[in-house]
Amino acid sequence: MLDKTEWEPLFSKPMEHSVERPALITANKWQDYQLLDCGDGMKQERWGPYTLVRPDPQIIWPRRGGKDWDQWDGYYHRSESGGGRWEFRKPLPEYWKISYGKLVFRIHPTSFKHTGLFPEQAVNWDWFSDRIRSARQQGREVQVLNLFGYTGAATCAAAAAGASVCHVDAAEGMVKWCRENASLSGLAEAPIRYIADDCLKFVRREIKRGRRYDAVIMDPPTYGRGSSGEMWRLEDHLWELLAECRNVLSDRPLFFLINAYTARLSPTVVVNLLSELMHQSGGSITGGEVGLPIQRDGKVLPCGIYGRWER
Repeated sequence: MLDKTEWEPLFSKPMEHSVERPALITANKWQDYQLLDCGDGMKQERWGPYTLVRPDPQIIWPRRGGKDWDQWDGYYHRSESGGGRWEFRKPLPEYWKISYGKLVFRIHPTSFKHTGLFPEQAVNWDWFSDRIRSARQQGREVQVLNLFGYTGAATCAAAAAGASVCHVDAAEGMVKWCRENASLSGLAEAPIRYIADDCLKFVRREIKRGRRYDAVIMDPPTYGRGSSGEMWRLEDHLWELLAECRNVLSDRPLFFLINAYTARLSPTVVVNLLSELMHQSGGSITGGEVGLPIQRDGKVLPCGIYGRWER
């Protein structure tokens, strides 16, 4: 049996990095988007010239006044059997555009209630764009890998800040949408690779090819399927993917960002994952919630969690 002098060093090793846990950061710089009101499981939003009403499971408080909103152009009705349908008061265009700074995004109400953009993520776009620009000012090239890239808002933000970006999503339609957003944002000729593939398989191939990245952004779903039907389950596969991503990082990584929307993860879990993943790299880790300010009453709608590692 170990005596105290032998086992004490095992538990007294100093932390390799600092950890911060701010309670909440809000995306409050939007001009073309507003979260107007929330209540009774629904949210009323202004997307450019159009107002949409959609369900949100986080909204369990009552609607003030207790009446339905009168002002809307599109309303998503939930179905008891799952899914739902849109009701439109007037024909809306196939898609329209909204801007965030110099970034321009294509908006389209989909059959799954989404619009192709998660506006709360603007706080993360601002964060990593600052780090990319700072690195570029120091003369450094920055290679970013964006996994589960969806319609490419983060890809466009990183490219606009001066990075070369590899955008990966298993759905070809999302990759096409990313390309359209890049073109709308004046980034048609930017160094962006558009990849429709299973994220884990792609990262493993990149390792074999010897390709390295200075930063990783990922927004993993709770469940999903790869381009060839591979099943993704967050609890079972996230660490496996993170471990492979560690092997694709360059010798001087700049940042690592994880976003999550599932209630099954807390910010502390994401911080712990990053602490384990980057334990030999020093730097600092921040974890918390992202949210959107509600215009009517000043509340904040929580919209997911994040974990950030940076050197």
